[in-house]
Amino acid sequence: MKLHFDLATVLRGDYGALFLHGIELTLAMAALAWILSLVVGILLTLIRLTNNRLATAFVASFVAYHRNVPMLVQILFWYFGISNILPESLQTLLNHYNGQFIFAVVAIGLCSAAYLSEDIRSGLRAIPYGQYEASRALGLNFLNGMRFVVLPQALRNAIPPMVNHAVLLFKNTSLAMAIGAAELTYVTRQIENETFLSFESYFIATAVYLGLSLVIMLCGAKIAMHYRIPGVK
Repeated sequence: MKLHFDLATVLRGDYGALFLHGIELTLAMAALAWILSLVVGILLTLIRLTNNRLATAFVASFVAYHRNVPMLVQILFWYFGISNILPESLQTLLNHYNGQFIFAVVAIGLCSAAYLSEDIRSGLRAIPYGQYEASRALGLNFLNGMRFVVLPQALRNAIPPMVNHAVLLFKNTSLAMAIGAAELTYVTRQIENETFLSFESYFIATAVYLGLSLVIMLCGAKIAMHYRIPGVK
């Protein structure tokens, strides 16, 4: 039996443009969700450091929810659940500006923030207590001490696990196809349905995901090496 692979068909013309659009949307979704997760993750870490019982309970509940509920369920909840309780004018606005994309970014970003907050907290534990004392000796209050002295070191310590979660976040963007976001997996499925070239379509998608994941890992390794604190393994 002779096997024939027709990669050219799924790469040329409108199909090639669809693949490029899917890749662009996937990268944009991953980048925005990563920024959101980093900002929220840092905020969660700072809130937990206040040692306020109510605030600590809120952060613990946030982390527990996002770490124990499947990300797909969270995406569906945001798109079909949260969207329905928003004002109608806001729903119309979101739909006009690609609501599937926006809700996917929010859901993926918040879920990843729960993991990043734990990574950052682990990075804080590796900071010697003398650094906290040094920040106070410089006359810095809690927030400024965290901003200028402690948190930058904690983030440098947390780069390796944060890179791992960046790769996971990138791969999890494929779940957005469940709500119709036209990312790479969605357009691959669309092309496969139209061409009936299943192997070729998913081969290209697999190669793209693998290649971009390796690029993220390589860049993360270089960043971790560059910002590694001397003496810390």
